[in-house]
Amino acid sequence: MPLPGLQLIANPNHEHPHDHPHDQGRSHSHPHSHTPEAAIDAATATSSETVVLEQSLLARNDLLAARNRGWLDGRDIRAVNVMSSPGSGKTTLLVRTLADWGQRMPFAVVEGDQETSIDADRIRATGVPVVQINTGAGCHLDADMLQHALRALDPDPGCTVLIENVGNLVCPALFDLGEAARVVIVSVTEGDDKPRKYPHMFSAADLVVINKSDLLPYVEFDVERCANQARQLNPNVDVLVVSATTGAGLDGWYDWLTRPPGTNSGDVTPGDTDAQPHSYQTY
Repeated sequence: MPLPGLQLIANPNHEHPHDHPHDQGRSHSHPHSHTPEAAIDAATATSSETVVLEQSLLARNDLLAARNRGWLDGRDIRAVNVMSSPGSGKTTLLVRTLADWGQRMPFAVVEGDQETSIDADRIRATGVPVVQINTGAGCHLDADMLQHALRALDPDPGCTVLIENVGNLVCPALFDLGEAARVVIVSVTEGDDKPRKYPHMFSAADLVVINKSDLLPYVEFDVERCANQARQLNPNVDVLVVSATTGAGLDGWYDWLTRPPGTNSGDVTPGDTDAQPHSYQTY
């Protein structure tokens, strides 16, 4: 395992063109090119050039993701890509998970943020190996970043690697990292319309975690509406309602983490504990 405090800085030449919708109702599309040589003049670039560039970059990312997936599968390592908007409680959920289950199953963590190692420091305090990736101006992790993080982290065979992506409900949905599963966290303080507003993110999710359930009495959030919206986009998605702070509902999360890959709640009859080793009931 690497020495504690390891921190990776994403390549400043990293490029990724895609749209950026904003909550304020404004949006803009531009290739994220961080070098003068690769920069495309927005005044002269044609839409076809942008599409070709995006397809090329995504194709390269997909190739690297496939290599990551093969590397992880060969070592029986399950990687889980955890995504959400900022402040939904990703880090709190991971810290609680490592505190509760760190002695029961092996974990390693990759932390993604634009700046600082604040979240990685919280993870490191649990005693679990962690690598921090700072993306700078980048708004998501990609397969190349994960490849470098895995080399530095050197996770033990058979462990679970939890990848906390940069807080963003748009860009991370486009980039395969080579993970085995995708988890999207939405907190009740964000509103129950997130699946409708960010359909790409929720369409690609294997699990939606509705967090901060302890605040439900104080906010307007319809759990059933949010869950139904997510399942309209992805009928097979699991939905859990939890509070990472109080621990409510976390048994379902832990069961999901330890169940056989590729199964979902639809494969298990509620209450039939003989159907799967880790059967559980989702919302």
